[in-house]
Amino acid sequence: MNGTSFADIAVVACGTMSLELRALRESGFLDTEHLFFTAPGLHQEPAELERQLLARIEHAKTKADKVLVVFGGAFCYVNVREPTRTMSQVIAEQGPRVARIEATHCMDMIANEEEREQIAQELAGGAKVWWMTPGWVKYRHEVFKGWDEARANENFPKHEGGAIVLDGVGYCEQYVAEQPEDLLEYADWMGVAMQSYPVTLDRFKSLLLEQVRVLDQV
Repeated sequence: MNGTSFADIAVVACGTMSLELRALRESGFLDTEHLFFTAPGLHQEPAELERQLLARIEHAKTKADKVLVVFGGAFCYVNVREPTRTMSQVIAEQGPRVARIEATHCMDMIANEEEREQIAQELAGGAKVWWMTPGWVKYRHEVFKGWDEARANENFPKHEGGAIVLDGVGYCEQYVAEQPEDLLEYADWMGVAMQSYPVTLDRFKSLLLEQVRVLDQV
């Protein structure tokens, strides 16, 4: 980590990213005692997302001097009632000791657009892909809360390249070994093929470290 520490930082994140963040803490990279999560899948409920996020940030402020928010910007929070209210604005309102990771969504935290294009080319011949992280598998029923078969049929089949899980924690390998029928049922519900792609958490780590440096300047 080049001497960089998260010891004086509390991390507030979407529950969808809990697998990666806990893995980084277990590895010793993320040396904070304070990890707080909102419920997974709240991108579908912006009002509840904001409520939970602000509550977690306020709690985090009582535990650490600085707060690092792990939420995407462009797609995780879309406020249809106030279209001009963005995730960046929400975070800016929390003060200078609160910073957010610079990524558009959780998949972008793990692999940038160029990397995703390369993976899509390798696994799907460049066809359109539905991207996921392991949290989208583990928390399927929260992430797709309220989705019926008609909505699934409307969204997934247009992704001719199928679904690709950017797996930086080895979750899918274990999932296939222990619950193969569940994964098959999941793919069947989506109506597209599903496969995992092993990746490192190097990009995620670099994005987190980038915000540590920002917070250190406060």
